[in-house]
Amino acid sequence: MKLSASDRGRLKALLQARRAAIDPVRLGFPERRPGPGRRASGLTQEQMDVLLTRTPGTYNRFENGQIAGPGADLLTAVARTLQLDEQEWAFLWLITRRASPPHALHGSSGTSIAGAWQRVADHIHGALAFVNDAEWNVVVHNEDFRRLFPRGDTPANIMRWMLLDPEARTDVLMHWETHWVPAMMPHLKHSVELRPENPALGRLAHDVLHDPVAGPLYREHAVAPIPYFDGSELPVRHAVHGPGRLTTCLAEPVTAPGARLNLSFYTPGEPVPRN
Repeated sequence: MKLSASDRGRLKALLQARRAAIDPVRLGFPERRPGPGRRASGLTQEQMDVLLTRTPGTYNRFENGQIAGPGADLLTAVARTLQLDEQEWAFLWLITRRASPPHALHGSSGTSIAGAWQRVADHIHGALAFVNDAEWNVVVHNEDFRRLFPRGDTPANIMRWMLLDPEARTDVLMHWETHWVPAMMPHLKHSVELRPENPALGRLAHDVLHDPVAGPLYREHAVAPIPYFDGSELPVRHAVHGPGRLTTCLAEPVTAPGARLNLSFYTPGEPVPRN
């Protein structure tokens, strides 16, 4: 794919700015001595070739938009060397590949949620609302969500609670093995695959795999595609209102890839289990 002049300019502006922000000395290059020669701050294109272990001139061609359809390995190496954030990483893929990144750049991405989301949740009434980060920690929630749980005890980690908590499996999440397990376990596996270096997700998957109840089910169901669609319904026993179903829609905060805004509507009535 050949880049337009406009896209080449946008790509170069980003990469030049990020190069200029990095001190070569911190990466092991000798301090530049006073005198004639290059005066621009930051990493040189030649130093980028060294850091990327590429042949001389490779980074120059990349920065100038002269490499058609650069591979994911090159894009990842450039992004990590220049310490791009997740938005810049997505921009890099959009400009050079006209695609979304196949994975997050940083294992810790999606773990920082803006405080404004609590204000948003506080203003949602009539629906259960919460935001979990990329590690499935419940970061913010509203009062309707809290009232779902026995004793009003909101779980710290929603995935750990759904898959490992005995009360969740036997009482709150009705028809847990036939409904909730196939719906949730692919979500966990997908999040681990997107962030293989994230220790919290690794521990969670390890604990699920080694649980005598959840482990065999995880091996059976986690490899399936995520069976989610907007308006998905699952049976639940509400701590206040009793048996019913949750109808759920999900969204992702733009600045926290992998995090989720979960909005669910509770409808009372005894759920009818699927065969």
